[in-house]
Amino acid sequence: MIKDLRDIDLNGDLDEPHVVRVGRTRVYEGSILDIYKDDMKLPNGDIHHWDFVSHRKGAAAVVAVREDGKILMVRQYRPALDRYTLEIPAGARDSVDEDPHDTAYREIIEEIGFVPDELKHLLSLKTTVAFCNEFIEVYLAENLSKEVSQNLDDAESIDIIACDLDDLMDLIYKGVIQDSKTVSGILAYYALKNK
Repeated sequence: MIKDLRDIDLNGDLDEPHVVRVGRTRVYEGSILDIYKDDMKLPNGDIHHWDFVSHRKGAAAVVAVREDGKILMVRQYRPALDRYTLEIPAGARDSVDEDPHDTAYREIIEEIGFVPDELKHLLSLKTTVAFCNEFIEVYLAENLSKEVSQNLDDAESIDIIACDLDDLMDLIYKGVIQDSKTVSGILAYYALKNK
């Protein structure tokens, strides 16, 4: 049966049978990720085993727009994909208590070497809802002030690329840019700009 959006509670229809976690076992503990095997009881009573990845810190990202309208992107190698990607600047929070706004401010300076006059919250993301709880807060920086030196982590090697918004939109629709925070951030900025 198809329901109308106005007729449902997006947080779950509590009157209907739902899935319940009845057990959880940690199978791996990493520096930022823990992996669990969850025992889930389905509405029909069956027990199924689901994987769950806990991202302990969360992250922040920035759509950084220069005065000339070009968006500053970072090009970096991503081992999980075994290729280079073009992304908006981003990084993990230093701790679970760090305000994502502070994370975004730090990351834009570290990765592209510009100090934003102001960061405006653009959108909130849950990157992979099927098996992971990672969240990313995405900000917009339109007034970039003085340029400073990049301050990269030891393992980072990042090129800064200035891009036109239309070119980034083309790369998204051609499937070249696939990173969820970048796609979401660029599309949100495009929508905001074209209101």
